[in-house]
Amino acid sequence: MSLIVFYEVLVFAKTWILTKHFDGFPKDSDFELKVEELSAPKDGEVLLEAVFLSVDPYMRPFSRVRMNEGDVMIGTQVAKVIQSNNPAFPVGSHVVGRCGWRTHTVCDGTDLIPVMPDWPQDVSLSLALGGIGMPGLTALYGIEEVLGLQKGETLLVNAAAGAVGSMVGQIAKIKGCKVVGSAGSDAKVAFLKDLGFDEAFNYKTVGSLEEALKKASPEGYDCFFENVGGPFSSVAIQQMKNFGRIAVCGAISTYNDTTPQTGPYPHLTMIFKQLKMEGFMQSRWEHKHPESLKRLIGWLKEGKLQCREHITKGFEKMPAAFMGILQGENIGKAVVAV
Repeated sequence: MSLIVFYEVLVFAKTWILTKHFDGFPKDSDFELKVEELSAPKDGEVLLEAVFLSVDPYMRPFSRVRMNEGDVMIGTQVAKVIQSNNPAFPVGSHVVGRCGWRTHTVCDGTDLIPVMPDWPQDVSLSLALGGIGMPGLTALYGIEEVLGLQKGETLLVNAAAGAVGSMVGQIAKIKGCKVVGSAGSDAKVAFLKDLGFDEAFNYKTVGSLEEALKKASPEGYDCFFENVGGPFSSVAIQQMKNFGRIAVCGAISTYNDTTPQTGPYPHLTMIFKQLKMEGFMQSRWEHKHPESLKRLIGWLKEGKLQCREHITKGFEKMPAAFMGILQGENIGKAVVAV
């Protein structure tokens, strides 16, 4: 009997390992697919099976500071509980967890967040990694907690067709603001128009970024939701109104630099215009997550939010999907479906 039980609980997990810290743009050789045997969940533990995995730009800089070579790649997933010795997580329930790039995980439930019990049946659970998850929360807190965006103000957001940027623009429209978005392809600009952005342009094809920003909002910008950094940031800061506010969420244009970018430096502009510029991560307001997620899903059900996804099928394609977002291949949230 014990032998039969042993075979029933034997589980193998596929994992993606960071074999070498990225030097410049990530390469296939920086990753290795491994298989590891998992033991049965002990008292208080659960066995999870990944359903959807997230790939996000933050993984590029965070891998350098939070990982060692040989570690499983960091990341969040929606997973199904398939075995449980923890009453808080019954078999068949779904959770969001920072389990990394792996198909199966045994854990004690710490840091697992149950998918809200009233999750609509007609809404994909993958949205718990996107508009009704970390990117949506990032957009909401950047707008409300950092920028303090007010009705009637003008907001600029770059990387506007991405997971965070697309939510930023829509939430700003819900709040009665003028929204200008920048993206890197004509298809993405068309998507922004569909979302209700007042102005949108392809930064790769405009003759002058400065002129494009001036044309989109001649009077300047009250708020700037910054996802890109680099030269775009330098030009955009010059277009801020006096007492403008800037929420710094990302700097994707610099993540793969082998040599750090330098200047120009914005200090005099910030002094003369008395600008406020603040970096942030959504985890600062973790205590607000339950209420915030209910607001986001409420807006979704009311038809005020669209949560577009770029889905890649197959766990084996995790590195390709990750490298794809760093090249701007996605419109909306990039997700890997197992």
